[in-house]
Amino acid sequence: MNNNPFTDDFIAQILGEWSVGVNVYSVIFRLFIVIILASIIGWERSSKRHSAGLRTFIIVSMACAVSAMIDTCILAVHGNDIPIISAASIVSVAMLSGNSILFSSRSQIKGLTTSAGLWACGIVGLAVGGGLYTIGIASFIALIFCISRLPDAEVILKDRSNHFEIHLELKNSYNLQDFVTTIRKLGLIIDDIESNPAYANSGLSVYSVSISISDNDFKRYKSHSDIIEALRSLDYIHYIEEMN
Repeated sequence: MNNNPFTDDFIAQILGEWSVGVNVYSVIFRLFIVIILASIIGWERSSKRHSAGLRTFIIVSMACAVSAMIDTCILAVHGNDIPIISAASIVSVAMLSGNSILFSSRSQIKGLTTSAGLWACGIVGLAVGGGLYTIGIASFIALIFCISRLPDAEVILKDRSNHFEIHLELKNSYNLQDFVTTIRKLGLIIDDIESNPAYANSGLSVYSVSISISDNDFKRYKSHSDIIEALRSLDYIHYIEEMN
């Protein structure tokens, strides 16, 4: 008997009737697909030393897939039209992925992409677990493209944007005025300067500085990396880098 209302899935039609309903074969097949897809995404994240790795992505995606299959069975047996378990699993994944977002001592947000990827991977597992193979695999392809290929394009776009933020470590607090003067001579605008209390006892004066590029000619020929490289040559700067 067909327990799944989504009978027009392209991949399910190719696989046959057995893949549509919830049975031993379809359960094993769906879990296998989910584990493979989640492994690829998890490997990509763990290879870049992110907080959530291979096992985390597999477990989250597999749990969402099982939730979808349980809801499908409940729908077929009891006629319940609200996917309660699936909804609860996505909320749980959202809470779990939120915990992977960290703030570094340099006021940088870490793990945001991994957190979003973990949540999206749960959605992929939910789709495959619900028998929506085409949606699940298409979503997986889009997801793996976004997290593995778009960062390079994002770096290029950010390096040419009008605004950027830097982590600045000065050898002495008195050098801040010298830094501000240099920035203004370069034709740049300082939007904000915040002292970083995490380095209070380090002997360094550490700041987060927001900078805007207003000169059109400057924007045409200089990237963020060029500007930072020029500033790095100043004697009173201990360390400087662009913040993500």
